Amino acid sequence: MGTGRLYAAVAAGGFRRYATYRTATAAGVFTNTVFGLILAYTYLALWHERPHLGGYDEAQALTYVWVGQALLMTVSVMGGGFEDELVERIRTGDIAIDLYRPADLQLWWLAGDLGRALFHLLARGVLPMVVGAFLFPLALPSRPLVWAAFLAAVTLGAVVSFAIRFLVALTAFWLMDGAGVTQICWITAMFCSGMLLPLNVFPGVLGEIVRALPWASLIQAPADVLLGAADPLAVYARQLAWAVVLLAAGRMLQSAATRRVVVQGG
Repeated sequence: MGTGRLYAAVAAGGFRRYATYRTATAAGVFTNTVFGLILAYTYLALWHERPHLGGYDEAQALTYVWVGQALLMTVSVMGGGFEDELVERIRTGDIAIDLYRPADLQLWWLAGDLGRALFHLLARGVLPMVVGAFLFPLALPSRPLVWAAFLAAVTLGAVVSFAIRFLVALTAFWLMDGAGVTQICWITAMFCSGMLLPLNVFPGVLGEIVRALPWASLIQAPADVLLGAADPLAVYARQLAWAVVLLAAGRMLQSAATRRVVVQGG
């Protein structure tokens, strides 16, 4: 099997794996919808007091809410991807088998995580968005090219998310328990991705900092592309830059971890 076909098969396997959890998926759709309703009415009250907060009108703000719910699991803002399994394999020593396989560790997990992301986008993203569009006046684009640009930003956001979580998981080689680092990463992602509030509403220097961090690629960047609030090419450039930097850092940490395993094994 060629390299491309191998990773395509891994991605397809990741999609099928999460598709088997039908009850969990249904519960997740319900949770996303309920949380979306809570946020939507909170945003309505906030935008009633502060119209055009963050440069969004009321319809754009409501759209942002439902985009965030559609992407919550797609880009694993609160975890739920491969990282727990990878940390466990590191803790038990099973990772040594993975490192000696004729497949790249980083690309293997990336392929599987992209398959997971696609499943969650379709299974847990579409229905809450439909409910939101039915109940609220959303500012959804009518041009297919805008939706295509949005999906490209979502894909890059998923890659950036993977790169962050891959780095976090690899710390288990030295910490032996990635729970603490993982929880810190979740909290940071919740605050800095735009999950709770659009990053555009953060004032001054704080706003500039959070919009420059990699977590902005997860929800804020795709939402701005969909809403026409940002130039897609500029968004892609930032997302690609973070993806390259973080994947390269993951590659370096993976090499250091491999040397550690070889030394210990010897």
